[in-house]
Amino acid sequence: MQIADHIIYPFNEEKSLRSAYGDTLALLGKKNTRIVVLDADLSISTKTSIFAKQFPDRHFDMGIAEADMIGTAAGMAISGLIPFASSFAMFAVGRTYDQIRNAIAYADIPVRIVATHSGLTVGEDGGSHQMLEDVAMMRVLPNMSVIVPADAHETTQVINYIAKHQHPIYVKLTRAEFPVIYNEKYKYQFGKWDILCEGDGEIVIFACGLMVSRSLEAAIELKKHNIKATLINASTIKPIDEKTIDNAIKNAKLIVTAEEALIAGGLGGVIAEYLSENSPKNLLRIGVNDKFGQSGSSDDLLEFYELTTNHIVKKILKKINKA
Repeated sequence: MQIADHIIYPFNEEKSLRSAYGDTLALLGKKNTRIVVLDADLSISTKTSIFAKQFPDRHFDMGIAEADMIGTAAGMAISGLIPFASSFAMFAVGRTYDQIRNAIAYADIPVRIVATHSGLTVGEDGGSHQMLEDVAMMRVLPNMSVIVPADAHETTQVINYIAKHQHPIYVKLTRAEFPVIYNEKYKYQFGKWDILCEGDGEIVIFACGLMVSRSLEAAIELKKHNIKATLINASTIKPIDEKTIDNAIKNAKLIVTAEEALIAGGLGGVIAEYLSENSPKNLLRIGVNDKFGQSGSSDDLLEFYELTTNHIVKKILKKINKA
């Protein structure tokens, strides 16, 4: 199993994706005066406050009125501005689906919805705030693209890219800090999935977000069992990278998906749909299966919902033994 030269392993640093978002927004604001940022009373938490301090006349706190935020962002985009709209994922998607569907996606308006505090790693805020279904909700909308970065370095590159993207787009970020897995050699490409390590082609893991780093650790551990897995970062959930999928699964005996989200409609759903129509294979989907979250520390929640490195390894070994 060969690890790519743009990967940092062992991990030696953790960084917040939301902080990377805030810092990158501020840098973009210096370069382009058409960039505006909207938030819904959570700018300190989403880190858009970094932009607000430097460009107060281009930052708009809409209060606890997320639907108004989305509608206003759509109007700004039509007027020629470049709007970024942010809140917690539960509010940015859950409270605003009608406005996202009709004011943005239906009209194909280039609003950049960047949501933080998604997934189980919101932690103690509990199941009401742990948005696990946002990828499923966003990816079914026509004209909407969906990105789930794997670390802070990829987040920075994603935010730089979407500032130029001319269609609706949703970016899923988190509260917790993630291991930094990419070095300066990595270059994000929209719609292109990245191969972190190449095995013998018999087991292929597709992962996104936090689960990319967990899956890399799992691939290293699986090597001790004489299993050489291929790991692919599927950060652009929509559009999918069909070419990379096809090349990776040619000789696969088992395909695995790993995500910190509901497997129904998420990355697990994406791969299951593609395989069923193009190349039926043995599939193992790792994620949250038809459950809500609950209050607890990030580590405890990942353990409870079986999303740790050890659980990935155990589930793959169990699936292989069953096959």
